[in-house]
Amino acid sequence: MAQLTLPNSLLGASFSQNITELRSKIRDTSSEAVTGRYSDLTLKLSGRIGKAMMGQKALDDITSQRGLLGLREARLDLVQQSLNNVHKSAEGLSMRMLTAVGTEDDAGVTQTARESKSALDSIFSSLNVRYGERYLFSGDATSSQPFPDSAGLLADVRTIALSATDVTDFETQIDDYFNSPTGGWQQSVYNGSATSSDGDAVTGIDPAITKLVSGLAVMAVSGGDDNMAILQQNPVLIQQAADRVAEGQIDLTTLRANKGVTQERITNEQNSLDVEETILTEAFNKMTARDQYEAASELRELQNGLEASYMLTARLSQMSLLNYLR
Repeated sequence: MAQLTLPNSLLGASFSQNITELRSKIRDTSSEAVTGRYSDLTLKLSGRIGKAMMGQKALDDITSQRGLLGLREARLDLVQQSLNNVHKSAEGLSMRMLTAVGTEDDAGVTQTARESKSALDSIFSSLNVRYGERYLFSGDATSSQPFPDSAGLLADVRTIALSATDVTDFETQIDDYFNSPTGGWQQSVYNGSATSSDGDAVTGIDPAITKLVSGLAVMAVSGGDDNMAILQQNPVLIQQAADRVAEGQIDLTTLRANKGVTQERITNEQNSLDVEETILTEAFNKMTARDQYEAASELRELQNGLEASYMLTARLSQMSLLNYLR
């Protein structure tokens, strides 16, 4: 014998489905009221959905590009600050040393030598700057701190001064030490990489830095504290070192100017992205925007409908077969 299906069961199933649909519409409409965009763009745009998705991808690409430009900008700002500190650390030392040597002021030479040692430590500290976990002057070896303190460097320069047989030999050894890939500067002092895949980066062995440091290192051991005979007997070597410091500072200024050009280019690219984003956002909004006031009004109607459905469902659940048959 077939089982009797009660009409109120059929009605209850119908209301249950209606409630499910209302909940789904409420969820979508609530999202639209908050975001101001249609939740189902495929349904809304139909054949234009491909164009809308291309517009969204273009906006996402702009966000990604802006993030990369912001990262470059932050790193370059730190590089500029560090190079500025390097420049300031040696400021005035070249002229003071030239004046002291020219006037045969031994006390002045010794004092300037001490200041040169201090400047080297300050320079190395500035060049050890990091952005996050990335050392900015280490080339591709971004996890390696590029410089120790200046003690090892000065010990090597003292050794050269003691072993040099004459002025020419000293100059040759200093040049080889600082400028040859197999010299002590790159092999024993600098702990970073000689190359960098980041076009914005400056390595710790950039010629401007190397020239400045080489001059300061010789000046640092030229005073009475170290008593290097070849330097005291040949003040021309100290004068040449002071000249290298001055030239290094000029080269640093040029280097900073070049990085400034890059910074300006980044700023221009960011401004261009802002304009492009404005245009694309306006076009995308025209296709996908949902009137939030209208969505809020529809949401209230849907919520009222859901409440009514709940009430009817509750009443149906209380009906008995006898109530139905009356």
